[in-house]
Amino acid sequence: MSGRPPRATGAALDRTGAGEGASSPARGEDAAGPPVLSAAGTRLNRRGLRTRATLLEQAVRCLVDGGPAAASASAVVRRAGVTWGTVQHQFGDVDGLWAAVLDGLAAEVGLDHLPVPGQADLAERVEAVVQQLWTAMQLPAAIAVHHLRSALPRTRRELQADYPRTTAALAEWDAQWNRWCERALDGLGLAAERTAPVRLLLPAAVRGLWLDQELAISGRDEADPALARLALCAAVATHLAR
Repeated sequence: MSGRPPRATGAALDRTGAGEGASSPARGEDAAGPPVLSAAGTRLNRRGLRTRATLLEQAVRCLVDGGPAAASASAVVRRAGVTWGTVQHQFGDVDGLWAAVLDGLAAEVGLDHLPVPGQADLAERVEAVVQQLWTAMQLPAAIAVHHLRSALPRTRRELQADYPRTTAALAEWDAQWNRWCERALDGLGLAAERTAPVRLLLPAAVRGLWLDQELAISGRDEADPALARLALCAAVATHLAR
């Protein structure tokens, strides 16, 4: 990632798909709730709200369509047909843009809204949890968030120093996955000391398997990711049953 205005842009856990169906994480003009403010703290009018929604939507599409290489503010500005001054007015800087995108996604289409499986059998519940996580990893929003992460600084110290608001928004995004796993394992009569490490492990493990599939060389057996998920399920179920 290069330059200071261009940092990176955000994602949308869009349930319908990428491209024209991808929804913006901005709140609509007539939606209930507190007013949407500019970076200077002024209330946005209808035109300002539409501009904000366009910027956030184009940020999502840049990441979904173009990957980490397209994670730049300049790409968002070009796609949205606005100036860098408009981004500054709306979000202050690129850190504010990414944070707004991620906050919108967490509020509207994050995993807090995802139903949890209800199988009574432990092994079946674990398998359902892993399958739902696997499906969620492949949604446009999750892909966009991954592309954003890939474009940002790799060390937490650098990320926190350069993108403090984005860092906080990413932490909330990750917390949603962990909270969902906690809810998904509820009702099985398991001790907290058993489920606590699992709710942290599963999102990271499934994400790693998904990335391994994405980065795999051609000619690899297509059944490998499914076999790996089955092994993960068996290991987790064995741990929880002890």
